[in-house]
Amino acid sequence: MRWGKSYFIALFILALHSSFLRIPEFEKIDLLGDINPAKHRDFDKLRSKYCSKESYLREEVYDAFKDMWKAAEEDGIELTIVSATRNRVYQKGIWNRKWLSFGGDESDRAQRILQYSSMPGTSRHHWGTDIDINNLNNSYFESGRGAAEYAWLQAHAAEYGFYQPYTAFNPYRDAGYREEKWHWSYFPTASRIQRAYLLLVNYQDLRGFMGDEYAEKLDVINNYVMGVESWPQIESQ
Repeated sequence: MRWGKSYFIALFILALHSSFLRIPEFEKIDLLGDINPAKHRDFDKLRSKYCSKESYLREEVYDAFKDMWKAAEEDGIELTIVSATRNRVYQKGIWNRKWLSFGGDESDRAQRILQYSSMPGTSRHHWGTDIDINNLNNSYFESGRGAAEYAWLQAHAAEYGFYQPYTAFNPYRDAGYREEKWHWSYFPTASRIQRAYLLLVNYQDLRGFMGDEYAEKLDVINNYVMGVESWPQIESQ
């Protein structure tokens, strides 16, 4: 089902209004990725036609992606999820491997890892709302088939609720991860989880991985978790 842009503008206004009335309904374990998506009541396992490996997403995110996948297929565009939900344990493995392989000063090491990889407990992939599509290199999306896929996503992803949270830096988004043309987020749910994260998570929750003292020193909650593109800018395209 294709949703018009007016629907998402109304949804955005409603989300802003309701955020002042109540704390979002997510538990801290959902925000930090302390879950097993295979056993979580809100998650579904993806059929193999939609992904390159066993993957899970929140039910409403999966439904929206299936609609987008079908529309893309009708336009001759192939969309394959190469990474979906990753819990904190999985993210810790990614982070610690990079921490051991990257040399140099520890503070600089943390910042270099943070160009493209999240500290455990801070990844949007914990939430079941974000997906990596087709390839994990920006260069893939700059020519040939990849450029056609990216152009289609830029033109149509918002119709299904998805947007690119990590764009090139601009006057609004001047901190956080580098551009990731492969990373797409389901705004209706992710925006509510992001609001809950800001309200409920603190730096005491971000412990237990190599270099964890740099979470607060680098203010990763404000600079990385919140360092995403704004939906109103996406709407104006």
